[in-house]
Amino acid sequence: MKFVVVQFSIIFLLLTSSLFVFSTADSSCGGKCNVRCSKASQHDLCIKDCNICCQKCNGCVPSGTYGNRDECPCYRDMKNSKGGPKCP
Repeated sequence: MKFVVVQFSIIFLLLTSSLFVFSTADSSCGGKCNVRCSKASQHDLCIKDCNICCQKCNGCVPSGTYGNRDECPCYRDMKNSKGGPKCP
């Protein structure tokens, strides 16, 4: 019986910690994407794509409004359905 309780506790802690990582990435993405998209001509589309990329890249968004993509290889390497860059 003790073994089952220990297993359940470990599984619970692992699931809880993963949810914490996702929620932390979600909360930090909004501010980073607002900065990244502040000068975009299509602000709403930029914000939408940036948030998708940020969440998939665990909160990594390059600094500034343009360029600096080498700071986040995951963000840099994402492609859209046409093979172009996904992330603004």
